[in-house]
Amino acid sequence: MADGDERVGAFWRGLGLPGLIDVHTHFMPARVMAKVWAYFDAAGPLVGRRWPIEYRLEEDERLAVLRGFGVRAFTSMIYPHKPGMAQWLNGWAAEFAARTPDCLRTATFFPEEAAAAYVRDELADGVRVFKAHVQVGAYDPADALLDPVWGPVAEAGVPVVVHCGSGPVPGKHTGPEPIARLLARHPRLRLIIAHMGMPEYADFLDLAQRYPGVHLDTTMAFTDFSERDAPFPRAERGRLADLGDRVLFGSDFPNIPYGYAHALEALTPLELGEEWLRGVCYGNAARLFGV
Repeated sequence: MADGDERVGAFWRGLGLPGLIDVHTHFMPARVMAKVWAYFDAAGPLVGRRWPIEYRLEEDERLAVLRGFGVRAFTSMIYPHKPGMAQWLNGWAAEFAARTPDCLRTATFFPEEAAAAYVRDELADGVRVFKAHVQVGAYDPADALLDPVWGPVAEAGVPVVVHCGSGPVPGKHTGPEPIARLLARHPRLRLIIAHMGMPEYADFLDLAQRYPGVHLDTTMAFTDFSERDAPFPRAERGRLADLGDRVLFGSDFPNIPYGYAHALEALTPLELGEEWLRGVCYGNAARLFGV
């Protein structure tokens, strides 16, 4: 057990919730996960600092841990870093969701000619959420090759968790400007900005105020680990309250360098109230995903 694991259940029970919904968890093919962990172990250039993996467990053990925490629904965030990879990952994720009923079926895409067809197939087959990783994929989310993807995704109302902030290190296409261009073309998109858009928190809050389909997930935000290098501005707490129905709990499990409880307990010092916490930890995602 990691430090504080025994406190997770007490946290959500204390709020009167039936459990938690975690919109940002990673389940991947074993060899892909092994490569991801090796990258973190080496503190690769997209990591930028020492990053021990707290829940380095076999898949069945990770599932048991999440369920033991009381997580009622979660995702299998997958992401390609090159053409020709997304469709294979989607096949694995569909099989994983079929044998894991509490997982929201997840898919991904990459700017390539085949994207329009395989995203259309995923929508027809009932995908619940997409993952887009602008930093790892090193692509412009407004790339013309993705135009036939974003339109149908927006029309279907399927949320997309997108890592587009410049944390932990900037990428060629990270930051608010590419997402602003994308939303100008597809304003009905339901985007979930991963990590609250860290470190460009204020800019992504601006986009959430401008576009009603923009949500933000709390993944790694507000934790001691992130506050050291990318503190959330205290002056923006009021907007967190105003947008409380579009803030969703995410953890980055299992790839976090601290115990799961800390991701939850780091929300309390924001002093936004129990109703806000109930929405973030369960109600908002339950409504968005129909859980």
